[in-house]
Amino acid sequence: MQILCNKKPLAVLIAAASGISGSAVAENDSVPVESDFLETVVVVGQATNAKITYEDLEAYQANNLADVFRLAPSISVGGGASGISQKIYIRGLEDSMINVTVDGSPQTSTLFHHIGRVTIDPDLLKEVEVQSGAGEATSGAGAIGGSVRFITKDVNDLLAEDKSFGAKIKTSYFSNNGEQYSASLYGRLSDDWGVLGYFSDIDRDNREGGDGVEMDGTSAKQSLGFVKLSGDITENQHLSLSFESREEEGEFTRWPNWSPLEGSPLYAGEGARDTFVANYQFTQSELINLEVSAYHTESSFQRDLWTWGAEITSYGFDIRNTSVVGEHRFSYGIDLREDEVESGEYDVSAAHREEGDVLGVYFQAHSQVTEKLLLSYGARYDAYDFEQLLQNEDSAPLAKIDSSEISVNAGFEYSITDEWAFSLGYAEASRGKEVGDGFTTWGTYVDPDLEIEVVSNIEVALEYSVENFHAKIALFQSDIDDVIYDQSSRAVYYENVGTVETDGFEVEIAYRWNDQIDIQFGYASSTAQLDPAAGIYSVDYGKVDLEGYEHPGLGNSRGDTWNLGIRYSPIESLSFGWNMIYVEDLNNLEVLYRAVELSWISELQTIDKPGYTVHDLYAEWTPTNQLKLNLSVINALDDDYRDHSSVGDYSAIPTWESVSGYKEPGQDIRLSLTFNF
Repeated sequence: MQILCNKKPLAVLIAAASGISGSAVAENDSVPVESDFLETVVVVGQATNAKITYEDLEAYQANNLADVFRLAPSISVGGGASGISQKIYIRGLEDSMINVTVDGSPQTSTLFHHIGRVTIDPDLLKEVEVQSGAGEATSGAGAIGGSVRFITKDVNDLLAEDKSFGAKIKTSYFSNNGEQYSASLYGRLSDDWGVLGYFSDIDRDNREGGDGVEMDGTSAKQSLGFVKLSGDITENQHLSLSFESREEEGEFTRWPNWSPLEGSPLYAGEGARDTFVANYQFTQSELINLEVSAYHTESSFQRDLWTWGAEITSYGFDIRNTSVVGEHRFSYGIDLREDEVESGEYDVSAAHREEGDVLGVYFQAHSQVTEKLLLSYGARYDAYDFEQLLQNEDSAPLAKIDSSEISVNAGFEYSITDEWAFSLGYAEASRGKEVGDGFTTWGTYVDPDLEIEVVSNIEVALEYSVENFHAKIALFQSDIDDVIYDQSSRAVYYENVGTVETDGFEVEIAYRWNDQIDIQFGYASSTAQLDPAAGIYSVDYGKVDLEGYEHPGLGNSRGDTWNLGIRYSPIESLSFGWNMIYVEDLNNLEVLYRAVELSWISELQTIDKPGYTVHDLYAEWTPTNQLKLNLSVINALDDDYRDHSSVGDYSAIPTWESVSGYKEPGQDIRLSLTFNF
């Protein structure tokens, strides 16, 4: 994993905008640039900006979301051994508050709040870019908790320049009850055009925890097909078209992110997603660098319990131009997204339907005021429309909510010396009412006086960089006012419940020794709390810690997280790695606030989240260009633990015995063999 460093002069930005290669800029302007990634300056919202590369993913044989982010201490994934339930958390905020895109296509809303809304095959990924907290205006609509950008590979990432056709066949065995088979075919149709095709099939039986106990409801079959056509229309025009179809089926518990009690029934369920994405680039001069993306996504989930199904359709576009004028870069554009959720019983016309759209206009600038001072500033305007189209079963009034907001951001980075840099940023973002959860639309009410959510985020960071060594400490404070939320009482009722506050600090250290050993250390400490609005509770509790059971869709509390990783490459074809994650105890969390309010229980209860230490190992050997062998051991010491980002353990509370998130899988030895032709 790489931490995105801001120490880049505007010459690199000009290269990014005008299509000049990084190596050309380095040669002409004496700017050291990484050959595989041209970094973009981001000043605001930068505390944990990071890039996760495909090398990281391949080393540990990533096959789910938890594997993708296991090297980043400020990013976590809840859901445990239930893959369909995995959710991303950044600084304790759930991915429903984060703008998540795959090649520019947003992953929107939730089909069922007990499962995840983000699905991706790590084998497809070229890289993952993470922006923590509200940041630049180009982050997209509704990025109140940050953004995650998944970028998939194309033919040029797999095929050598002197080859016209290639193939990769990979077979993987997982000792903790699973196997995967995948095949990639890629070739050049002409000098300017190429195509990539990919198919993957994963078959998992129930996983075992570190205690050796089989976890019911964790088996699943996943299949994915992907094709991407890309090429140059002319010397200054590039187009890529991709289509992805993903399916997952299995037998899941009544609440798929809760570990079932012994003897609990399982119910067949099936999820699917089809996504089409088109990306077009036109580069004419420093003033005209046009990027256009368009997308269409259909996702669905259905289950035998209640014979209920839900489907979400999203489509939209983003049109952006970048102009470079002297020492200034300006990006500006317009984006539009439209969503529709339908739900009801199988084989019956939709009984419930909601529609929503958001139109955004944005501007973002970077100005190299002096050799040492870089400014970042921007704004975006977002207009949200939401409407319920079919009367729900309680005959609630049909809601129609319109809202809009202007959000601004500003920040700077100052190079104190060649080694030391200081940055400070402030950013706002907004989000109106969007389409709701597909499995709760049957009884949804919306406060007619609902206000738009607005976040303010401030961050400060100090960095030190010399050859082969980089260190950074960053502090942040974020307040999301007028949070829109359903408190899961007797009816679904969306209202403004108060302010979600997150704050904390992070430390990153990276060191390379003798071009053979890479060492990375990370530490993240953050709190995520709700400051309730007046009248939400009849008792003044003060600030309430977020917890995954009581605040699904908002966030989850996590203990301080330490990460240490070492990679050793004695020769070019052989490498070894070790990664350790240590999460501190988080005890005496007060819970069941809403249950007390509804008189379901007489007083607040407490739960503990025990700490844990997890070790991962890998070895990778590439004896020839055509063959790669990879051995990784995830949870090498077979620790028995529940990730803090999963639903906590309420089993000791009478009548709440069934509420307990899945534990993480125990030791998993993964062996893969890859042939390249």
